[in-house]
Amino acid sequence: MKIMRITAGAFVALALVLIVITAGCTQSAGTSTSGTAAVPSTSAPNGTVGILETAGVGPMPSLLATGQIDGYIAWQPVVEAGVESNIGQIAVYSKDLPPAGEWSDHPQNVFVVRKDFYAANPDFVNDFSALNIAATQYINTHPQETAAIDAEWLAGGQNFTYGNVSVSSGTVVNNSLPTIEFSNNPSDSWKASTSDFVQALINLGTVKGFVANSTSQDAVLYNFQPYTSATAILASKNVPTPATIQSTVGIGYLNAVDHSALFVAVKNWQYFNDTYGIALKPEDLTKAKPDVADFIVNGQKVATVNLVPANAGPNLMQLAATNSIQLSYVGVPPAISAIDQGTPITIAYPIDNLGSGLVVANGAPAEDWRSFAAWAKARSDAGKPLVIAAPGKGSIQDVMIRSALQSSGITVTEVKV
Repeated sequence: MKIMRITAGAFVALALVLIVITAGCTQSAGTSTSGTAAVPSTSAPNGTVGILETAGVGPMPSLLATGQIDGYIAWQPVVEAGVESNIGQIAVYSKDLPPAGEWSDHPQNVFVVRKDFYAANPDFVNDFSALNIAATQYINTHPQETAAIDAEWLAGGQNFTYGNVSVSSGTVVNNSLPTIEFSNNPSDSWKASTSDFVQALINLGTVKGFVANSTSQDAVLYNFQPYTSATAILASKNVPTPATIQSTVGIGYLNAVDHSALFVAVKNWQYFNDTYGIALKPEDLTKAKPDVADFIVNGQKVATVNLVPANAGPNLMQLAATNSIQLSYVGVPPAISAIDQGTPITIAYPIDNLGSGLVVANGAPAEDWRSFAAWAKARSDAGKPLVIAAPGKGSIQDVMIRSALQSSGITVTEVKV
C-alpha cells in the first residue's frame, strides 16, 4: 500500500528541516533551477556531483520528495521506501557500483567488540556471538517472521514515515530482505572484499593511521576468536554460563534491516532461550523497540544490556571510543576508520553483505550506473550538478558513492549544511 500524507506536525518539521538545509548550504556558483541545491561547476571532463551528508538516512525520502536532492544512497529499508512511496526509482544497487566487480559481494556490517571488554568477559562475548549466529540462521530460514519483527521494531508495525512520505513498513521490509545477504562467516573472500574498503578509504584520504601503515591488516583489524568459539558452542550444544557482569553492557546498533539479528534475538527471545539456552529478554515486554534487556544463559541472568541506537556508523564508533558501548553492529568503513584512529575495538565477524542502493527521483534518466553517470555529466555541463545525499562521511554508502564517482572520472564536491 502506498500512501502520501502530510500531517500538520510533519509539515512544520519538514519545513524546518528544509529551511536549515537550504539556508546552510554553501554555494559558490549560481542557483539551481531544478529545485536542488546548486554546487560549483568545474572543468572535470565527466562532470561534478555534490554530496550532501545528512544525519543518518531519515531525512532522505523527504528531501527527494520535495526536490531538495536528486537522489540518495542509503541502507535498507530506506532504499525500498523511496521506491514503494513512488518518489524514487533504483538507479543501481551497491553490488553494481564501479569499479566493475569490486562491490559485487561487498561486506556491509560487522560485529565489533572493545578489546578490553573481550579480555575481561570472553564467555559473555562468545555466548552473545552464538546468539547472533543463531539469529542469522533464523533470519535465513524464517524471512516472513523476520520481516514482521523488523516492521514492529523499526516502525511499531505502523507505516514508515519520513516527513511527508509514508509507506507500509511490512511491504518495505519484505522488499528489503532479499537484497541483503545475512552471513557471519569471515571467509577469505569476505576478507578480500573488506580489503577493498580499506584501499578505498586510503584513496579517499580517510584512513591514514594504524590500518594504513600496518604491515599486517589482519592483525590490526580482526579477532575471529568470538566467531570460532560461538560456532563451537552451537555445534556442541554446550553453552558455558559466564560470570555475572555487575556493570551495564552497552550494545550499539542502527535502525536498519541490516541489524535484524539483534531485533530477532530480542523480540523472539523465548525461542532462543528454549532452543539454545541463550536469550536477550527485554525488561519491558510491551515495548516495540526495547532499550534494556537481560542477557540470560542457562536460565541465569548474567548482565543488564542497554540497546543503544544511533543515526549512522561513525556515531556508533564515537560511542565505542568513549566506552559508552562495548559491543556494536556497525558498517565496515566506520569500523575500519575507528581502528585506524586508535579506538580499541576489533572486528569479530560479519553481520551481513550487500543491502545498499542509489535511489533517484522518479523519471530521472538513470536506470543503471552508466546512464546515471551520463545524467550527471549532462547536468554538470548545464550548470546544474546533481546533489546526492549520503548518510554521514565515512559511512559505507558515502565511501561507495565517492569511490564510484571517482572511478568514473566525476569530481565530488560537498554541499555543506
